[in-house]
Amino acid sequence: MLKERIQKLLEQIDGEIFEEEKEYIEKNGLLPNNKQISDLKVKEPSARFSDVYIERSLKETDELISTEAESFLDKSVNILKENMTEFLYIESKWFDVIGIDAISLEVDDVFGTYEAMFGLKLKKNEETKIREYVKEKGIGETPKYNLMFNQQDGLWDMNLTLNDIKGFDENMSIGEVLRFIYKYLFQLVEKTEKK
Repeated sequence: MLKERIQKLLEQIDGEIFEEEKEYIEKNGLLPNNKQISDLKVKEPSARFSDVYIERSLKETDELISTEAESFLDKSVNILKENMTEFLYIESKWFDVIGIDAISLEVDDVFGTYEAMFGLKLKKNEETKIREYVKEKGIGETPKYNLMFNQQDGLWDMNLTLNDIKGFDENMSIGEVLRFIYKYLFQLVEKTEKK
C-alpha cells in the first residue's frame, strides 16, 4: 500500500519531496525511467505540514474552540498540558501517504502523558508486525498503546502514548511532534510491507 501511495505521489508532485519519501523511492527503485534521484528536490522538514488544518476542541463535548493557522505548529506541544481540557484535531494531505486521515493530540487527564490517536489503514493480519514495531521503538518493557481493529471502517484504531517512544520530547513544537509521528508511522507502514 505504501508503495502504491508513493507512486501516486510521484505522479502528483513536481519533483519536490521529503527525506522519508526520497529514501523509500531510492530503496525501492520507484522512479520512472525518465527521472533520476537527483531530479527530486528534498524540501525542509518544517515545510511538510504547510497545508495543515488544525482544530482546537474541548475533550468533554467536542465543541470547537478555534481553528488555527499553520503558525500554530511553532507552539510548544506542552500547550496541551497547559490546557488539559482541550485536544487538537489535525489533517494534512501528507497523512494519506502513511494511511491515516487525521491525528488527534491530547494530554491524558490521569497520567499526564501525550497521546496521539488515529485510524491506520493496514490489513487486519498485520497486528503482529504493528505490535512488534511499537515494542521495538518503545522505551521500557511495555510501551503504552491501544490497538483495536475496527471492522466497520476496516482500519486499526490506535492510541499511542508518545512519552513511551524513543526520541519524543515534550519540549518539541507541535510541528516537530507531527513530523516525529509521521516518520514513526512511515517506518511502521514500511515494516509491515516487508515480507
